[in-house]
Amino acid sequence: MKRITAEDPDSRSSDLVADNIAHLARLFPEAFTEGEVNFTVLRELLGDATDETEEKYGLNWHGKRRARRLALTPSTGTLRPCPEESVEWDSTQNLMIEGDNLEVLKLLQKSYTNKVKLIYIDPPYNTGKDFVYRDNYKDGIRNYLKITGQLDGNGDKFCSNTDASGRYHTDWLNMMYPRLKLARILLRQDGFLFMTVDDVEVHHLRQAADEIFGEDNFVANVIWEKKYTRSNDAQFFSDNHDHILIFAKDRSGSELSLQRRTTDQEAAYSNPDNHVKGPWKATPLHAKSGGNTSPYTFRNGMTWVPPPGTYRRFSDQTMARMDENNEIWFGSDGLATPSRKTFLSEAKPGVSPVTIWPYKEVGHNHEANNELKQLLAQGVFSNPKPTRLIRRMIELAADDPDETCIVLDFFAGSGTTGHAVMKQNAMDAGSRRYILVQLPEGVDFGNKEQKTTAAYLTRLGKPLNIAEITKERLRRASSQIGQSVGTLDMGFRVFKLDSSNIKAWEPDRANMTQSLLDHLDHIKPDRNEEDLFYELLLKLGYDLCAPFERREIASKRVNAIAGGVLMTCLAESIKGPEIDELALGIVGWRDEMNATEDVTVVFRDSAFEDDVAKTNMTEILGQYDVKDVRSL
Repeated sequence: MKRITAEDPDSRSSDLVADNIAHLARLFPEAFTEGEVNFTVLRELLGDATDETEEKYGLNWHGKRRARRLALTPSTGTLRPCPEESVEWDSTQNLMIEGDNLEVLKLLQKSYTNKVKLIYIDPPYNTGKDFVYRDNYKDGIRNYLKITGQLDGNGDKFCSNTDASGRYHTDWLNMMYPRLKLARILLRQDGFLFMTVDDVEVHHLRQAADEIFGEDNFVANVIWEKKYTRSNDAQFFSDNHDHILIFAKDRSGSELSLQRRTTDQEAAYSNPDNHVKGPWKATPLHAKSGGNTSPYTFRNGMTWVPPPGTYRRFSDQTMARMDENNEIWFGSDGLATPSRKTFLSEAKPGVSPVTIWPYKEVGHNHEANNELKQLLAQGVFSNPKPTRLIRRMIELAADDPDETCIVLDFFAGSGTTGHAVMKQNAMDAGSRRYILVQLPEGVDFGNKEQKTTAAYLTRLGKPLNIAEITKERLRRASSQIGQSVGTLDMGFRVFKLDSSNIKAWEPDRANMTQSLLDHLDHIKPDRNEEDLFYELLLKLGYDLCAPFERREIASKRVNAIAGGVLMTCLAESIKGPEIDELALGIVGWRDEMNATEDVTVVFRDSAFEDDVAKTNMTEILGQYDVKDVRSL
């Protein structure tokens, strides 16, 4: 029976360095000698694609190398389930995760790599008032627990990143860079990343994302009109816009949906001559480029010549066909300059999106505040995003309502993205899922809106942090929207970042005997079966909302995941007489489910009285072709 320990690769998040080396070895096996990269050979294989010059174009800053290394460092944490804080826990496919998004992104790698269709983030804008803390390269989980007050001692604190700091921009980039590297891995090959940012960091964020995603995968810089009023007290210009940077994971294999036509755009089509193809609008016969400037004579005798400086759009054969099919318009009197009838029935099902999004179409900050006030009875943030803005992104990048695609936001804030996904699903009966991640950052009592919110959370008996605001908004939005949509998924599962359920081997060298005794049961005493179950799902690469069945066998709770591919019994005690009944019950259930793949069965190691009991369980299961038996 293989035992999974804190040092076991299965108990950590993905080792991205090992994955990269393995991928490189598959592509260039001749560049490896005794398991190590031979860079001389690799450079020869890549030829002119390598750049060894000291002076090269790119964005560099103090700490960039460490930020890259930070993304590659596995996490030793886990996500603990909180059914009591969730909505429709048993049936929902949505996730709200409370924790440091860097560690959470690492933990999601095994289960969600290449599975996210759309990532939207609204990171701190680096205004000098936003939180910044130093990510800990050696122990991110301990760093997170200290910062959020879950460990004794003063620890580190959230602080403002003021522009008086000599590392004003580098601190922000060091925070963003590793998170973007991990985010890219989670995206599907046809997935998209949308990021809102202001003028202070847009150029830095664009260059950092160019490096991580590749310049060829940049899609657009959209200008969003976030305000509808002019600030006359501005020194130079009234700041009325934000940027939305859009990247594809692989632009060559990705496609954005068209926007639906507005009422005004539909009204441009009419059918004054009752044409059999239906409504049409007149469009020019000439183009700005081409080579044909010869005249053309129509059946009614009118001769048309492209205007000076333009060219014919169509050949003689096409012009003749359109003329014969009554697809040329000469005006109501038959004497107007001829034009082509472009039929709505033959047009694209929508229009191409443009790079300027007016507030009338997608909302503004004030509208976003009003949405929060309606749900929470007061505003929360100074510049929240409206749900209409996020819905526009969903309509472009995740438009198919029948596809169960995932929308991820790891700077969740007040939960606008989750709210927008629920609204969009309610509109088109969609099955999109969301994953939100929010740090339990303390409420800022110097901020008027957040101070008001703190009083509100106190009345609710909730902890005073932003993650509680996220959850409360989702609960209320779920209740509000759910009243009108019936069976659609309006719930969410709450998980919280914490240290692993498995004790790490940290012996007291002065008292090894006691250390060994303390480690006989290497599951932490404050953790339960549910904690262990979801850590297993996470570390073995299963979706945190993966369907599973549960049965009582030999008075023990047994779980079967993905049709019996993984089966777990994490009871605290399995006595000798119970082993036969439990083992045979597991085998019988496996056969009943017709599990076609090799089954992995996991037990709690300390549940067995001794090694003999563990061996008996392994041998009985092995007799029925259950070869992969593990213990925690």
